[in-house]
Amino acid sequence: METQIKKTAEELLQKLTLDEKIGMIHGAQLFQTAGVPRLGIPPLKMSDGPMGVRQEFEPDRWNAIGHSDDYVTYLPCNSALAATWNRTLAYDMGSVLGEEARGRGKDVILGPGVNIKRSPLCGRNFEYFSEDPYLTKEMAVPYIQGVQLWDVAACVKHFAANNQETGRLWVDVEIDEQVLRDIYLPAFYEAVTKGGVYTIMGAYNKLYGEHCCQSNFLLHKILREEWGYDGVVISDWGGVHDTNKAALSQLDIEMSVTYDFDDYFLADPLKKKIQAGEVREAAIDEKVLRILLLMMRLHMLDGERKSGAYNTPGHRNKALEVARESVILLKNDKNQLPLKKEELKSVLLVGENAECLHAGGGGSAEIKALYEISPLMGLKTHLGGNVTVGYAQGYCREEKMEEGQVNWQETSLEDGGAPAKLSVTQNDKLEMKRKELRLEAVRLSKEYETVIFIGGLNHDLDCEGLDREDMKLPYEQDTLIQELLAAKPDTIVIIIGGSPVEMETWIHQAHTTLWGWYGGMEGGNALAEVLLGEVNPSGKLPETFYKSHKDCSAYALGELVGDKKVVYKEGKYVGYRYLDQYLIEPQFCFGHGLSYTSFEYSNLEIDRRNNSVLCSVKNSGHVAGGEIIQVYKRSEKNEDSLYKELIAFEKVFLKRGEERQVALHIQEEMEEDYKILVGSSSRDIRLTGNVHTF
Repeated sequence: METQIKKTAEELLQKLTLDEKIGMIHGAQLFQTAGVPRLGIPPLKMSDGPMGVRQEFEPDRWNAIGHSDDYVTYLPCNSALAATWNRTLAYDMGSVLGEEARGRGKDVILGPGVNIKRSPLCGRNFEYFSEDPYLTKEMAVPYIQGVQLWDVAACVKHFAANNQETGRLWVDVEIDEQVLRDIYLPAFYEAVTKGGVYTIMGAYNKLYGEHCCQSNFLLHKILREEWGYDGVVISDWGGVHDTNKAALSQLDIEMSVTYDFDDYFLADPLKKKIQAGEVREAAIDEKVLRILLLMMRLHMLDGERKSGAYNTPGHRNKALEVARESVILLKNDKNQLPLKKEELKSVLLVGENAECLHAGGGGSAEIKALYEISPLMGLKTHLGGNVTVGYAQGYCREEKMEEGQVNWQETSLEDGGAPAKLSVTQNDKLEMKRKELRLEAVRLSKEYETVIFIGGLNHDLDCEGLDREDMKLPYEQDTLIQELLAAKPDTIVIIIGGSPVEMETWIHQAHTTLWGWYGGMEGGNALAEVLLGEVNPSGKLPETFYKSHKDCSAYALGELVGDKKVVYKEGKYVGYRYLDQYLIEPQFCFGHGLSYTSFEYSNLEIDRRNNSVLCSVKNSGHVAGGEIIQVYKRSEKNEDSLYKELIAFEKVFLKRGEERQVALHIQEEMEEDYKILVGSSSRDIRLTGNVHTF
């Protein structure tokens, strides 16, 4: 089949004129290339969409068209998906996205993002999976396969070492090559070799002095030569800076945010260089051939393409499933949760995130959602009219600067791409308003039986184009939480966000704490179901929750120095590896997440011959629940080596009293000097053993 596809593509290539070929390798509109009508070659249509297919814009302006036909299913963010540790859900969520993209007439959906969470302050962390390369690749591969089931290309991004938004267009990353390969590239490699991803997006930043979208090292040496990739490489929007370098690189399509499509580096400037003999036409023939191969793999030319669909009940149900499994129970010291619905009389929700809708923010991840259930709506609809549910805002945001009529993306190559800048000046009026809101919330809390604070972050902060300055909760929320706990010690604290926040000022007083993400259109329903015990929480942290960003290796050992150069001095000590090695306590460790039931581990077996680890897990509690068995390795070669690495995991659902033997396959060759650690989190190790042969 592939042989015939390539032969047909080569025959088509011979029929194309120079102008037609050039039209196929750069944006002719903001989200599509030019087609060749006389040969039946359509344009390649793309859309943003880690959380759903983005709204339609005018072809040559960043103006939303504004019709009703581009409302879509709003999916949980990739961090939420990673928190499920559920490969089947990753495939299912990818399938929803692929079917909706095809239903909207798209050929390429620009996701998933698989960059490693090097820093907890990165504004796009909510779009990424994890700080861990193994968990990232294990979730990304089925996601990609689900997308591409629908004759739509996934576009894994951003290749590579795009781990901050600060100075993202020009920052030069300096990193040990082995660390690059061990930590930052595995998810891309697996996307290519196992996921079969059809397209890859280059990153904005530089690596070793070369812009990634025209990097010989990344695109030629690693991607094409070492990995044998024959798919299409697409630039990030505005990631190309030089006609010669881009033409001679393994980049295939240049896209950008500006409207001067004929002036793109791979447009008229390239045509002039070819006509002048400075660039060989054969260089772009390779690019066009790969684009034609992509079109044939997507059945764009043979009339046998799947049609897709969007906003189906099944899609909404799948969004709910992911949201349910993404919720993480961080603390439940007094078993306050689940709440007993039949005993509740009055509930007060405090905090803007109880009411805030998040779909429309975050940068290019913004979604025009068919609907979005807030936590307030979710809880009220689940409790019904016999329970009084009140709401107090509790805090308010900073005032935004005037944005005018210009879409943020239009100027994103000038200022780094932040959709909205926040005012940095604190003023007496704002301070007074927040104090009034706090006093009102605390006063009301004394009138209600149950108080639930719902705060955290939003897409003013979890946002493309900017990084947070620190991990502190914004808008004086720490003060509000402390005052609520003082007035009502059993206040339940729920934090919603895409990155960890500092909790040290109140976490020891809070008996009950839940973590939610940007949970998609059904996020409020999922949260209500967990609170009321209709769903037993089974999510676990896909990243370390530090006490402060200063406990993160990127700040303690490495560099984050603005928009010039960043040196990854921390090497392989990223996330929990660093905390293990240097004996630093996290607020909550990688892999942590509680349940309304309990699990017992026993009978560890390590089978080196079959590269597998086996153990028994029993639900020893009173309700059915899901557990994520995590397998780590630690080298015994070096006595000074304290850190461990995730090498396998499996999520199992067990009925009350049920016990099951679970076999976990280890992908890499196990060595004799490995110690194997099996547990419920990276710091809750239940079983240990050494590698041996049966």
